[in-house]
Amino acid sequence: MKRKRFIPDWNFSNALCFMMVALLLPGGLFSGQAYGGTAKEIDSSADAAMDRFYKIVTDARKVVKRSKGVLILPNVIKGALVIGGEYGEGAMRIDGETVDYYNMISVSVGLQIGGQAKDIIFAFNSSYALNEFRNGKGWEAGVDGNVALIKIGAGESAITAMGKAPIVAFIFDVKGLIADFSLKGAKFSKLDK
Repeated sequence: MKRKRFIPDWNFSNALCFMMVALLLPGGLFSGQAYGGTAKEIDSSADAAMDRFYKIVTDARKVVKRSKGVLILPNVIKGALVIGGEYGEGAMRIDGETVDYYNMISVSVGLQIGGQAKDIIFAFNSSYALNEFRNGKGWEAGVDGNVALIKIGAGESAITAMGKAPIVAFIFDVKGLIADFSLKGAKFSKLDK
């Protein structure tokens, strides 16, 4: 009796399923403090992210002091194999106290491959922008509010770079601030923790 080898018919839906599985399986490997964490774990990760922020951005303490609220998303994981996905959980702090927990989800399609982890700090510089974010259901960057990405040049301070933007974001990894990044389309939802 001759054995037949099974070779799947690779149509678009099979290829899409394969890519999604390839993205989700490695995600299980990164399921540390940023995924499905308890309130205590998220706060601990947020504290560590703030320590990194204070080391990387010289006047970061002034940024936090000036802000009406700060959303700290530590260890945001991005994985991509043509279709990319990002996920992270974090804490909203007002006057240094955690008031809410949020997650961020983003999906992208295009020529991309790889993965990375980064911290994202959102500084809300107006009470209106902060209230819109906190009271919205499924807030989306670029749709429900514009976020200015801070890129600090030589000799420029973060406070100067922020200008009068209602919401600014600092995105960084262990090497420093990341300049070539977009938050457009990232969706934020409040978590019950």
